Amino acid sequence: MGSELELFREARNWKRYFAERLSPHLRGRVLEVGAGIGGTTRVLFNAGVERWVCLEPDRSMVPRIEAVAGELGARERIEVRVGTVAELAPDEKFDAILYIDVLEHIADDEDELRRSAAHLAPRGKLIVLSPAHQFLFSKFDEAVGHCRRYDRAGLRELTPAGLELASLYYLDSVGFAASLANRMLLKQSQPTPAQIQLWDRRMVPLSRIADRLLQRKFGKTIVGIWTRPA
Repeated sequence: MGSELELFREARNWKRYFAERLSPHLRGRVLEVGAGIGGTTRVLFNAGVERWVCLEPDRSMVPRIEAVAGELGARERIEVRVGTVAELAPDEKFDAILYIDVLEHIADDEDELRRSAAHLAPRGKLIVLSPAHQFLFSKFDEAVGHCRRYDRAGLRELTPAGLELASLYYLDSVGFAASLANRMLLKQSQPTPAQIQLWDRRMVPLSRIADRLLQRKFGKTIVGIWTRPA
């Protein structure tokens, strides 16, 4: 568990794709839950952010995240903390809270989002990006510690009290085929670097086009965005 972070680190087209979708929602004070090796921080940190808190329960990841902050020239604006949402100060508020490929690892996802919602400032955004469709749950999901995959109904049911669901859509419609092939045929517990490159370099650019044509109603990744009314 955790090896997938290194494996997907070079999936640059995919990271750019979801960054284009999510970056407009990131401003002011941002909390990234489960920062890992800093890969999400690297692609989503932007000039509109005043303070970016990387919350990571695994202390061994801290040097990696700090190195990313140095590469971005943002050591003063990026803070690394070891811990979980449950350990945040009750009065600490954020303008955006991120779960990028994280919520599916958490056993009690409903309680997790409820805790996060308490730390969302007025007009703040709670953003979840996770693998989609439980029927695609594979040996890879098991190997990397996923508890589940999500669909639109499943994420909608997790809406915390006091928040409004603003957006709910799928990404990577072409990559869906790769996930289905692994689930039904390959049954791998880990994709190879060559498979990651094929998906990232060939399938993701096609998904950019197909997703738009399909109005983002189909794909192997799901995005949910909630807001706290003013």
